[in-house]
Amino acid sequence: MDYIWNTPTDVTKRLADRMRQTRKRKKITQKQLAARSNVSYASLRKFEETGQISLESFVKLAMELGLISEVNELFTQPVYSSIEEVLYDGK
Repeated sequence: MDYIWNTPTDVTKRLADRMRQTRKRKKITQKQLAARSNVSYASLRKFEETGQISLESFVKLAMELGLISEVNELFTQPVYSSIEEVLYDGK
């Protein structure tokens, strides 16, 4: 799936949807997750509805849901858009 035409809102909403699906699969309510992750219930609700949340709160939720390894893997593999980037990376 190519997301080149998606907006930042599209991407954050998709992340929120995936996190909500994980929460529901684990049978955790929003209030329970908020309390366990030390993220306010209002922030969690807003995140699941809009995709908007602070990065720190996002990480707290990911940790509580057992998704932190996926977050830690972000940007670990370089994505090159030109041969110049590949050559420069080797220096």
